[in-house]
Amino acid sequence: MIVAAGQFAVTPHWETNAETCVALMAQAAAHQAALLVLPEALLARSDDDPHLSVKSAQTLDGGFLTRVLNESRRNSMTTVLTVHVPSAAVAGRAVNTLVVIRAGEIIARYAKLHLYDAFNILESTWVDAGGEVAPVIEIAGIKTGLMTCYDLRFPELALTLALQGAELLVLPAAWVRGPLKEHHWATLLAARALDTTCYVVAAGECGNKNIGQSRIIDPQGVTIAAAAEAPQLIFAEVTQARIHETREKLPVLRNRRFGPPQLL
Repeated sequence: MIVAAGQFAVTPHWETNAETCVALMAQAAAHQAALLVLPEALLARSDDDPHLSVKSAQTLDGGFLTRVLNESRRNSMTTVLTVHVPSAAVAGRAVNTLVVIRAGEIIARYAKLHLYDAFNILESTWVDAGGEVAPVIEIAGIKTGLMTCYDLRFPELALTLALQGAELLVLPAAWVRGPLKEHHWATLLAARALDTTCYVVAAGECGNKNIGQSRIIDPQGVTIAAAAEAPQLIFAEVTQARIHETREKLPVLRNRRFGPPQLL
């Protein structure tokens, strides 16, 4: 199947960001993509207010997702993105929520498990962590696991998804710039593919503070499509044959000597 990853610079205005998502969805569908992955936290972003995305949180029936869902009804493509949803626990807080959209419906959701409390940033100041691993879903016959941004640094999550049957991992992200951060991004994406013998489709926000660099990695850790720092839509073909070939030659999932990882 054809998969796509789209990156753009999120603006402070959710209406503008929704229209950009709609445009990328239309372009991906026109290229016969079965899967489109978009970046993390798409409601709003501002260099002057690091918490704007949380302050702009919307419910899943809000204006942003309503527009995206309307576009989704035009085709059978699966689209993955994340938005901040108001917390049910504490007013003024939010949950960083990945949603999977197909045919105008939300078919799966996932609350980000690992909050970005690193490199002098504290996502947990405003955001509630999730408590459950996302369900593995099927897209055009390929079993797909769901992760978000900082989750990439925790191999046990990717491995858990692979042990639950995932053959492809998706990762919306807003990877913050900084010393060695681009190196970390590229290395970790390849590592998670090799840990799990899964494809990885990662979309990165490409504003002033984030690196962009969306990538599609094959199960042997090879980058088969990549973007730089500017807005771009990338495509690659993923196949069951490549997954099976890799897992036959590199049966790390079968050769493991440890029990299933304990996440929580």
